[in-house]
Amino acid sequence: MADAEHNVRTGAVTGARTGTARALLWLVVAALAVRQMAVVLRQPPGERLTDLETWIGENGVLHVTGSLYDSDRFTGTPFAGLVLKPLTRTAEQSLGVAWTFGSLLLVAALGVVAARALPGPVSRRTALLAAPVAISLLMLSLPVRNALHLGQTSILPVLLVLLGCFAVRGGRASGILIGLAAALQPTVLLFAVLLRLTGRRQAALTGAAAFAACTALAWAAMPGDSWTYWVHHVAGTGLGGNADSLANQSLHGALLRSGLTGPLEIALFVVLAAAVCFFGLRRAARYAGDGQLLLAVAVTGCVAVAVSPVAWQHQLLWVLLAVVGRVGKRASDRLVWPVVVVLVLTLPGNMLLPNTEALFPVRDNVLLIAALAAACAVPFLPRTSEYWQHPIPTDYAAPVPARWSRVPLLPFWRRVLSRPNLLLELLLIRVVYSAYAHVRLAATAGRATAEHHGRQIHSIEQWLHIDIEHRINHAVVDIGWLRGFFDYYYSTFHFVVPLAILGVLYVRRPADYRWARSTIGFATLLALVGFWLYPLAPPRLMPGLGFVDTVYGVQDFAKPDYGSLTAMTNQYAAMPSLHFGWSLWCGVVVVALAPKVWMKALGLLHPLFTVSAIVATANHWVLDAVGGAVVVTLGFGLTHLLAGPRRPPPVTAPAAAEPQDGPEQRDGLERPTPVPEPRTTDEALGSKQL
Repeated sequence: MADAEHNVRTGAVTGARTGTARALLWLVVAALAVRQMAVVLRQPPGERLTDLETWIGENGVLHVTGSLYDSDRFTGTPFAGLVLKPLTRTAEQSLGVAWTFGSLLLVAALGVVAARALPGPVSRRTALLAAPVAISLLMLSLPVRNALHLGQTSILPVLLVLLGCFAVRGGRASGILIGLAAALQPTVLLFAVLLRLTGRRQAALTGAAAFAACTALAWAAMPGDSWTYWVHHVAGTGLGGNADSLANQSLHGALLRSGLTGPLEIALFVVLAAAVCFFGLRRAARYAGDGQLLLAVAVTGCVAVAVSPVAWQHQLLWVLLAVVGRVGKRASDRLVWPVVVVLVLTLPGNMLLPNTEALFPVRDNVLLIAALAAACAVPFLPRTSEYWQHPIPTDYAAPVPARWSRVPLLPFWRRVLSRPNLLLELLLIRVVYSAYAHVRLAATAGRATAEHHGRQIHSIEQWLHIDIEHRINHAVVDIGWLRGFFDYYYSTFHFVVPLAILGVLYVRRPADYRWARSTIGFATLLALVGFWLYPLAPPRLMPGLGFVDTVYGVQDFAKPDYGSLTAMTNQYAAMPSLHFGWSLWCGVVVVALAPKVWMKALGLLHPLFTVSAIVATANHWVLDAVGGAVVVTLGFGLTHLLAGPRRPPPVTAPAAAEPQDGPEQRDGLERPTPVPEPRTTDEALGSKQL
């Protein structure tokens, strides 16, 4: 009886938490929808729904008596033009509101259908939370944001395909919906091939017939436009923007950007497209037979993106649907693929990869690479795999009690002992740093405020008798080799040394790597708050004090922005000094972890040289270095408070307990993770097909 009451009480608490989380997620969905409406409608009439305006606006191509394709502004199929023609009589303002609101409703419907199509078994909690999470991801994705901004129809074909695959019954209805979607976006006709490969011959034939009927209707109504689209431009190729632009994330666009042109490029594109179709559709059919119908749809959509002559950003929603695939045998690797897909589909390429010329081919084609990976390369687990429901668990340290009773450790922060996934780690570090750089650049103020704060700092240092910047700056200027050394040290070692330390810790000390990464992350976030609240002009940008900028050269104080450097970085992000803060972090980490005394002494030289460089080059005040030391100290303190000490306390097993297999965890080093015995799935997996 007591156990039953306890289970009922636990279930009630879990249900209440799930209900609260679901309500909060739906509030997030509503907030995102309102924000998207506001972003679109706040734009001036000539800058919002630009594609829709060029189609059905007062001077749009659908009003013209000649061909739709007399200009390059209309890129849709003739059938799409036939469907949009009646909207030309709608008032512009009301059409903008109705179109945006209708597009958001389509996104909501798409998220609900996708959430209900998740491959089973799905827990009740996941089923309740899946729909708002899916809608939120869709609204944040680049394709949806782009479609809403341009007023495009690209959301509709995706929804029609999902409805045809999951919402309607009968092969005929499914085929009709897919045929309508293909009439709007021709490469969607590949779904008819998928239907044929999965044994649904009637649906495949109906889809092909519906596509042919819609296309024939457009030929009858607009024969000239249909000839231009299907024959002269070969299914729309060459319409709209240049096919070699970064917006075209297809194989054809990537080949053109690589410098290939003419018959050689066309032949190579046809060969690659045929190979992608062969391998991708076979994989999709296999996942459909395995019961992962949504993944099969996503893989087929990614094939359609890759082989389409033009695949603009608003047509890439298929890639986001591939997030449902499960990859990896270990629980620690299970999040890598979803995180990569979400980041690629929500952030621009320059935030994902650094501005290095060698990485430009990857950065410029990152969406295409994600689509190709989903279509042909990523090893998604089958539902019959023993790791589908039960991946190899992550190795956690023993929980650490709270430091103070009123400030408990975060309940969800558990110390992981294993090495993090390298791809995910590099990607997240890059994204976080890029976001930090954007916010740092935005956290600026006027020149007068920054110089006022500079005079405050200078006065405080004079009162404390630590205003040594001017003397050191001019002493170094007169010694050429020393000036060159500090200039080089200031410009180079700020990033090299912290990255080198993190790299060594990742390889040799994975548990300590996580601890060190958290401390520098907290310190950097706290520094960002300082940049925002207290913009400060460094000594080199203080007029009248006579400082010499040894790194960037003489500044023209008659110009408000001091030249082009202000456009690249925030010149007033001086307090606290992360140059010194990061170097101090390096010294503390080396002293704490280095095994030999000479290594510890060498580690202390880096903050010493850095503080000398930032003062000698007139890039920071002495108090800026003090501020950097404060945020680093707080970073170490927050990590200790929230995650416990660097070295977790040893776990003492009871006397009667049997000895544990494998070596104990010592000094934060990684302990081998035991591999569980293979398990068989008891449930009968359904044999649903598309």
